[in-house]
Parts: sequence; C-alpha cells; structure tokens
Amino acid sequence: MELPPPLLTGRPPISGYGRGGFRLGGIEHPGSVLILPEGVYAWPVDDAARLSEDAVQPVLDEGAALGFFILGTGASQIFPSASLRERFASAGIALEAMDTGAACRTYNILLAEERVFAAAMIALS
Repeated sequence: MELPPPLLTGRPPISGYGRGGFRLGGIEHPGSVLILPEGVYAWPVDDAARLSEDAVQPVLDEGAALGFFILGTGASQIFPSASLRERFASAGIALEAMDTGAACRTYNILLAEERVFAAAMIALS
C-alpha cells in the first residue's frame, strides 16, 4: 500500500475517538488512521476481519526498529489472521491487537513514555 501525504506530521496525542473518526492534535479526522513515527495517515481499513498484509505493509516496511505495533480493531478485540501475525513476528515487530478504545489509551501512554512504535486505529461509528 502506498501512503498518501500525511494528515499530520509527528505523532500527536489522541484526544477523542468515536462518531466515525479521531481527534488528533486538536483536529478531527474522519475514518481510520495509521500512525507511524513520521506522521498520521488516512487508513482505508474499516473492518479488522478483512485486514490484509497490504494494509499494514507501511508498518512492516519500518521493521524491527519500531519495537511493536498497536492495532485498534474497532468496537471489540479481533485477532489478525495467523499468517499476518507470523508476518509481523518474522519482521521482528510485536503485534498487540485490542479494541480501539483500549488502543487509543495505550497509544497515549506510550507516546508520553516516548516509546518507538506504530499504531493503526479502526474508527468507531
């Protein structure tokens, strides 16, 4: 998946989520988001059950330098397929899947700790 230009540079805190989007850096962003160390991107994933390797390829491209990847899977926790989990393991990236609310809270804590990681959040309606 080729990334579009970032919505925001850097990794701002998530100050709100729901109603189909997120509030990051004081700005509302509709839809799901992919957050890499260099910026926040619109992410065309709306269902964790249909998550593909292509959708997370930008994270895999970052490699083990990330440490881990937080995946917010929507209203409930859904684990990615075994093949996708294996792909992360072989890239040296720990994958943590949780519901989007828990993922947002975890993201903010890790951000405050200045940890190196990536995150993707599926928007809640």
